[in-house]
Amino acid sequence: MLLTNDDGYDAKGLASLVDMLRDFADLVVVAPDGPRSAQANAITVVTPIRIWKLEEQDGLVRYKCSGTPADCVKIALYALLPKKPDMLIAGINHGTNTSVNVIYSGTMGAVMEGCTEQFPAIGFSLDSHDPNANFEPCRAHIRKMVQKALSEGLPEGVCLNVNFPVREIFKGVRVVRQCRGRWNERYVHRKDPSGRDYYWLTGEFLNYEPDATDTDEAVMKAGYVSVVPCQIDLTHKDSILKLESWNGN
Repeated sequence: MLLTNDDGYDAKGLASLVDMLRDFADLVVVAPDGPRSAQANAITVVTPIRIWKLEEQDGLVRYKCSGTPADCVKIALYALLPKKPDMLIAGINHGTNTSVNVIYSGTMGAVMEGCTEQFPAIGFSLDSHDPNANFEPCRAHIRKMVQKALSEGLPEGVCLNVNFPVREIFKGVRVVRQCRGRWNERYVHRKDPSGRDYYWLTGEFLNYEPDATDTDEAVMKAGYVSVVPCQIDLTHKDSILKLESWNGN
């Protein structure tokens, strides 16, 4: 089983995931050498990628990688592992990946890379940016979901985006759709100690459907674990017929 994340090899969420899954299979961890949040599916093409083996013991090998989360998956598959893993798991991310965040997320970028390679892939995230967050309440649900994906598989071309609210006990699990929304972004203009200009990205999330009850945002706020099936085929198939008049020589 291949594990990665976007918070870096030493993040507590990744260590918690390893602890939760040690008895499921042999684990290979390939994670970035530092934080790589919001890297999406980015890959490194103009600089060398470097790998360091951190640890090898019975049932567990850990590496850190100078690249992105997607790089970690690629280099694991094509340079480190003798065969494809049974499954890819990314996380546990510090912070949610609900709604439009899925297209920016380095966690889900790694998951999409695994999905492209045609084996089961799941991203897990917790709604807390605390580096010392408590991931223990997620244990039972993560183990159950991983076991089901291993035994039953996932639909072809589909991966899972799983988000946990911060609670000691969850009300349950809901398989739902991605909430429609976006970030209202601003760049704060500042000056560094040398008087040079720089900009810092900030903003707030805009939920376009705050009254909906069947979205990841809604069920999370209600105390449930959200599971959103995602696909790598971005084609909007209904529009093919609607745009038929565009066809021509």
